[in-house]
Amino acid sequence: MRMDADDRVLVGVIRRKRDVQIAASERWYRIPYAWMPDGIDVEVLAFFHAGAVRWYALMRGVELAYRRDLLPDEPDHPRAGEMYYRVALGGWIERTPPIPNDGRRFAFIRTTWDRFAAAQSIADLTRSSGGFVNRAEVALGGRRNFDLSRFPLARLPKLNEWY
Repeated sequence: MRMDADDRVLVGVIRRKRDVQIAASERWYRIPYAWMPDGIDVEVLAFFHAGAVRWYALMRGVELAYRRDLLPDEPDHPRAGEMYYRVALGGWIERTPPIPNDGRRFAFIRTTWDRFAAAQSIADLTRSSGGFVNRAEVALGGRRNFDLSRFPLARLPKLNEWY
């Protein structure tokens, strides 16, 4: 498998052992739509479980489904009626060595392949030191003249408008 430095990687947390088994054997992973309403545009999904990123897989496709349809044996789950992405995966690849957590809490981390391949800790996935691909440019699809006004944080009042 040949990867480019600017290939996008999404690291997600898998808390339940059952979800690890589903993702590995049935080759799919679920992501709440509410967490990524603009879609999932990555080449690789990596999985954080039991204190480290231990596996990754190529993304093969994505579709929307209700949680109750993805996990029919959990019809009474509080989020059964919520929409999720069902991400189809290629075969799981073990990350050797695993990327240990340095104590940070996260649900998802967007990074690039060059950072993922070189990482020795979770913090390395977001480093901006020289030699790595520009994460912001990759996330924006190479668009340099990006209009931030469509994002709510860009419309916050200036500091002097608060007083």
